[in-house]
Amino acid sequence: MTTATIGLLYGAATLLVMFAGMPIAFALGAVATVFMIAFMPAASVDTITQNVYEEMSSITILSIPLFIVKGSAIGPSRAGQDLYGALHAWMHRIPGGLGIANVFACALFAAMAGSSPATCSAIGSAGIPEMRKRGYSGGFAAGIIASGGTLGILLPPSITMILYAVAAEQSLGRLFLAAIGPALLLVVLFAGYAMWRFTHEYDAAKVAYAGGGAASELLREDKLTTRDKFALLPRVLPFVILLTGVMVALYGGFATPSETAGLGAVLALILIALIYAVWTPRELAPILTSTLKESTMLMFIIGMSLLYSYVMSYLHISQSTAEWIVSLHLSRWVLLTAILLMVVVLGFFLPPVSIILMTAPIILPPLRAAQFDLIWFGVIMTIVMELGLIHPPVGLNLFVIKNIAPDIPLRDVVWGVMPFVVLMILAVIVLCVFPEISTWFANLVMGK
Repeated sequence: MTTATIGLLYGAATLLVMFAGMPIAFALGAVATVFMIAFMPAASVDTITQNVYEEMSSITILSIPLFIVKGSAIGPSRAGQDLYGALHAWMHRIPGGLGIANVFACALFAAMAGSSPATCSAIGSAGIPEMRKRGYSGGFAAGIIASGGTLGILLPPSITMILYAVAAEQSLGRLFLAAIGPALLLVVLFAGYAMWRFTHEYDAAKVAYAGGGAASELLREDKLTTRDKFALLPRVLPFVILLTGVMVALYGGFATPSETAGLGAVLALILIALIYAVWTPRELAPILTSTLKESTMLMFIIGMSLLYSYVMSYLHISQSTAEWIVSLHLSRWVLLTAILLMVVVLGFFLPPVSIILMTAPIILPPLRAAQFDLIWFGVIMTIVMELGLIHPPVGLNLFVIKNIAPDIPLRDVVWGVMPFVVLMILAVIVLCVFPEISTWFANLVMGK
């Protein structure tokens, strides 16, 4: 049987098992095991556990459960509400300041927690009711939070980027640094749209009120004193210091990514104990249980994905596919566009973790042959995978928003995120035209 035939069977079997409803980890592991039995030496089956262990024994992957501990500690606490409250207090006089405060709060919380769903839940639980109380439409409020939450897989510490660094054999520190510029670009685009949309709705409300209509809550002005603003800072500053300290430890060369993850986890537990008095075994149990469940699920997906990739490589499926793509002699930008469109389609059905581990063996060799910077591409690919978190049919953040704001129709949530989808596509185009936005900071800190 030819490699092409085996490859087609491999892909078809994977799709069939996934569409049957089998969990991703079991689906990938089952397909890989069946093809090992059918097409590889019998002794290879005896090495399944050894292969999975060897693939997962990377010191970089070790940092994932530790970053999850940090996110699990901060996520359920009131840190998100306090962060949002402080930013709102300082930005309420800016047109659309409430929406902008939510964007910034999502960015900062994402950098602390490293999780998109956690960011949506923590900031959205306070931000969406407050925005709606101030006259923001349900779709607009939901769009801000759902889109801001996607920054969780772009800003360090991003588990998605950790896995990309392992799969692409690239420097994790350089990859984290390369994500900062694009993340700031997205924050600026999101905040700019929030300001424009608010101004548009404010003007419409003003015209309606002048015509004899009821006064919209958008027209109400908050009155906060300087004392009120500074009173909100003590609860927020420790977490900002935590974020800064972790970044300095990582990029200053004082600690490895795994050591930095451990430092962040310990400091997060200490902070929630000191600030929110979360220190008893009963209060810590949900945090540790959540960490254990999420880490086990994620590590199992990683292990089975790596086994899946190993079988694909052993059977020369990935190499042959990569060689076929190169043989098409596509221009480098057509190649990049085709690959990113494939990632978008996969985002309809798969989480970013699985997309990276399943596609890396196939897409990275042609990209390397086309002389693309794989650090830059990692950032681009992450932004494209962010789209999968907010676009139908599976967008995870859409359902997180629906859970915390069940009275907002899903149709309104979907239409609310569409402008942000356009902005993210625009950001990808800008980064393709000006790749220095991603690369300059990493080159400045770590050298070329």
